[in-house]
Amino acid sequence: MTQSLLDTVTIDTGTTPQRTVIWLHGLGADGHDFAPVVPELGLEDMPAIRFIFPHAGVIPVTINNGMAMRAWYDILGFNGTAREDDTGIHRSQAAIEALIAQEKARGVPARHIVLAGFSQGCAMTLQIGLRHAERLGGLIALSGYLPLRQTLAEERSPANADIPILMAHGTQDPVVAIQRAETSRTLLEELGYHIEWHTYPMPHSVCAQEIADIGTFLKRVLA
Repeated sequence: MTQSLLDTVTIDTGTTPQRTVIWLHGLGADGHDFAPVVPELGLEDMPAIRFIFPHAGVIPVTINNGMAMRAWYDILGFNGTAREDDTGIHRSQAAIEALIAQEKARGVPARHIVLAGFSQGCAMTLQIGLRHAERLGGLIALSGYLPLRQTLAEERSPANADIPILMAHGTQDPVVAIQRAETSRTLLEELGYHIEWHTYPMPHSVCAQEIADIGTFLKRVLA
């Protein structure tokens, strides 16, 4: 059965892009959420980049009393001990992998594809990027955590063992506690991944310095 492609917001910074950033939104948001960031990244001197902002499907979310909203997977609890929706995570993983395959079919090499995500989108970025069969350009993990960590050591891809990873988090985050992100970072480092780690005095959001740091990272990995 062919994987149907997610609806997306797409922004090309020039003609015929040979570099792609797939940016995943957080719980209850949509693909429009981070589209306004593109002009703020300072990429004017870079070759053309295609930014793809997918919309997650609408599903009931347990922590929000079963209210239906855009989500990459169900969330059963805020702390790191709650059972994870592995079925939903794998379903969204397949949907994002289909977008990666589409970009490769357009002629964009896997090494020129970066995954980025905020909060729940951050979790999906790490879930997919560390397991993808071909070497990707980099991962940008914002205000989130590593999901399904018990299976990563067995499922991770050797092709992405040295992938550049930018992790960033707000020190005042009341939604995803910074300690959860730090635990994820430690686990990744224990598995041999090299993490570029940034913190900012902010809540569950983004800030100007973080956007500047993301731009610097993209210039390096997509140069």
